[in-house]
Amino acid sequence: MAGRVEGKVAFITGAARGQGRSHAVRLAEEGADIIAVDVCRRIGTNEDIPASSPEDLAETVELVKGLNRRIVAAEADVRDYDELKAVVDNGVEQLGGLDVVVANAGIGNGGATLDKTSEADWDDMIGVNLSGVWKTVKAAVPHLISGGKGGSIILTSSVGGLKAYPHTGHYIAAKHGVVGLMRTFAVELGQHSIRVNSVHPTNVNTPLFMNEGTMKLFRPDLENPGPDDMAVVAQMMHVLPVGWVEPRDISNAVLFLASDEARYVTGLPMTVDAGSMLK
Repeated sequence: MAGRVEGKVAFITGAARGQGRSHAVRLAEEGADIIAVDVCRRIGTNEDIPASSPEDLAETVELVKGLNRRIVAAEADVRDYDELKAVVDNGVEQLGGLDVVVANAGIGNGGATLDKTSEADWDDMIGVNLSGVWKTVKAAVPHLISGGKGGSIILTSSVGGLKAYPHTGHYIAAKHGVVGLMRTFAVELGQHSIRVNSVHPTNVNTPLFMNEGTMKLFRPDLENPGPDDMAVVAQMMHVLPVGWVEPRDISNAVLFLASDEARYVTGLPMTVDAGSMLK
């Protein structure tokens, strides 16, 4: 079924690489034009996760253009509402409207128990993974309402937004908060035919997961663990025999929620988790 979001415009944060780039490409494949945002620099001091770069965002632009879709891209920090609003306003002016919002930008940091998590790590985590989601939607909603056609908002949470894991408490708190944002926005915006849902991935094969720090977190018993070492433990999180999923698996869920196939789906926390929530 081609053209599932034909003629729509989608605003995607964290679009330089990983899930965000995958979402941009997948929606463009199905006919959407894209407004893409990424901070393109390191936030905080976590050196285990390589920062996205302007070159990464430029590659996303070329991939979307290669699908014969339009794209407006800019570097912006989701913690800065004025920056976000300026990007969305400019994108809507150039592309003619807004139909879909994918609040995907997120970070990982820390690894301590909650009582030992630094205030800096806490503030960065909540600022990007929770407040940034709220500011993304806040900047976009006026355009969705004024368009008069309804719309679809998809917030990226995590299986960590539905249950807890140790050593990531600030991340768990932020991702649980995203569910609260999703449900509240769904109630408040339903009168405008704007649907709001969240996606809850398990481990995804992106730099946010595939990095030295995460591998050591999964395999503290090894001095230099690699992906194969991590997979042994990661697979134990799931019912299906995999340690992680691919970005496109999440993008397919985003595409469904963005499309008219999901026209009466709102307030849904959709898992793409290989059965993680069953364990």
